[in-house]
Amino acid sequence: MKQVAKQDSIDWVDLVGAEWAEWYSLTPAQRLEESSRLWQTYLELGGSLDPEPDSQSPFYSDEERRAFAPHGRPGMRVVRRG
Repeated sequence: MKQVAKQDSIDWVDLVGAEWAEWYSLTPAQRLEESSRLWQTYLELGGSLDPEPDSQSPFYSDEERRAFAPHGRPGMRVVRRG
């Protein structure tokens, strides 16, 4: 039976790639802080936390779908005064 040499530390770059290795090197507190920052950026760029409509759902109604403005906020309606 062959004995495998035990490696003292894992080289994350070889396992998951450079981008994920950087993430794995963070502490849980640092990951939470970075995740919060990423969510804030996502929302500022117009992202939405609303779920995507699921056309396969038995509760799906195409009539209930609303069109959202590209920036994710409610649209404005022009009111004409005459």
